[in-house]
Amino acid sequence: MTHFSSTAANNIPLTGQLSKGGPSRDSQQLRSHSTLIHVLDNDSLLHVFSHCRPVLLDENEVDLLQILHGGKWNRERWWYRLVQVCRRWRYLVLDSAFHLRLSLVCTRGTPVADMLAHSPPLPLIIDHLDQNHDITAEEEEGIILALQHRDRVRRIRLLNPIAIFRKLIIALDGEFPILEHLTIHQQRYHLPVIINHNTNLKFPETFQAPHLRQLLLMNFAIPIGSTLLTTMGNLVTLSLNLIPPSTYFHPNALLQRLSLMPQLETLGITFNNYYPSGDVGRQLLRTPIMTRITLPNLRWLGFRGASAYLEALLPWVTVPFLEKIQVYFFNQLTYSIPHLQQFMNSAGNLRLKSAALAFHDDYFHVVAFPYKGARMFTLDMELGGRHLDWHVASAAQVFHMLSTVFSAVEHLSLQYERHFTSSEWNNEADRTQWRELLELFNNAKTLHVLNAGAYSLTEQLFRALQPDEGESATALLPELQEITYSPILDFHHAFTPFIDARQKAGRPVTLVSF
Repeated sequence: MTHFSSTAANNIPLTGQLSKGGPSRDSQQLRSHSTLIHVLDNDSLLHVFSHCRPVLLDENEVDLLQILHGGKWNRERWWYRLVQVCRRWRYLVLDSAFHLRLSLVCTRGTPVADMLAHSPPLPLIIDHLDQNHDITAEEEEGIILALQHRDRVRRIRLLNPIAIFRKLIIALDGEFPILEHLTIHQQRYHLPVIINHNTNLKFPETFQAPHLRQLLLMNFAIPIGSTLLTTMGNLVTLSLNLIPPSTYFHPNALLQRLSLMPQLETLGITFNNYYPSGDVGRQLLRTPIMTRITLPNLRWLGFRGASAYLEALLPWVTVPFLEKIQVYFFNQLTYSIPHLQQFMNSAGNLRLKSAALAFHDDYFHVVAFPYKGARMFTLDMELGGRHLDWHVASAAQVFHMLSTVFSAVEHLSLQYERHFTSSEWNNEADRTQWRELLELFNNAKTLHVLNAGAYSLTEQLFRALQPDEGESATALLPELQEITYSPILDFHHAFTPFIDARQKAGRPVTLVSF
């Protein structure tokens, strides 16, 4: 699709900007290159303009935040330059505003008051999701001014500290009849997440948006019984992040609300980590779950919280076409997740052929893909914890419970991303723990060891690969054909005993540095 670059269309189309004395400079430049376009009749020209409209989300986009937040809204300014070319184009574009889905974009640097005073009464897009800039006092005034035009606000994205949000939330009181997207995050995306229990904002109960399609909120106190959630049957994206303890809800209550959202394609529920896992289990025992639902359109599911909550929820949910799942568990001593395995097995689109295991300072992370080289994951999982031996033991425990899911992995990657140098945080995992983890990948054909700081990891790994006395050299990773590693560190000697043993067993493994 051909379209004008948004970077070339930053000027606001104020009514006074079109010269009455003749064609504009843009018009003269365009005429010098494409004179014949002015011969086209209005219908043909409008057809050309409709193809100039850009897509907001690229087809192959893999940035999760871009996907969740609906793409690049600055591209909505694509028509600004067209209306400055000549009077005919201006009238044609503005007369076809509904057909072309024209909008005015209120973003950083936009003189909102001037734009509202001198531009056509088109739908408004309020976009302040720039993580590198805070909302200034002038921009805050512009946002509040734009929100006063409730019948024109089409999409909203806001990211800023709580102090400013208190004023903005008041401006959301009432009905927004054409609002399609609402994202409000109170802080930037970083780890560790800083949570102040005294600053959870309450969403206005009188807020209404009958045509809302995407709702993404972070650190807001929204009772699960709120009319905000009971009147949104059109939602395709629902993401409630860092839900505070004050509005914790039972899985049964969540299921009842989700049953009213049959069009849902993306669902994210994340609790903040101050809610005790033990309390979750006790609440689940007291109140039985009675609601069973099917989400026929759900493609993406995300959860962050205690494993007990997810285990209570999943048996009551049918998701036939799930394509990707994110599960972030809090730091726990033990995991019991039989329902997660059943849930993933029943979702026919969750294929795992490639898996990357990463050991970080505060958590263990695994990302699995449907095939080697895929850009979008099938499974994204985190397990909380700091000690390396804890990471390995927790991963082995969880992977054993998901053995039927991980048994299909053919390409395995191990990455060491720990920065703590203290031995307190880098307790070595014993050989048994490593073997319990690796034995789950009996179909792995390639093993990729990443990160120059992974010497300790490599030593532990290949001690685990050495067969016990009398044990076959192919007892662990029997299908392995290739090991790749970084040449920055001399790992060759660490691999030698394993390589030699496999060679003698008639199942050679090739060692490759990259």
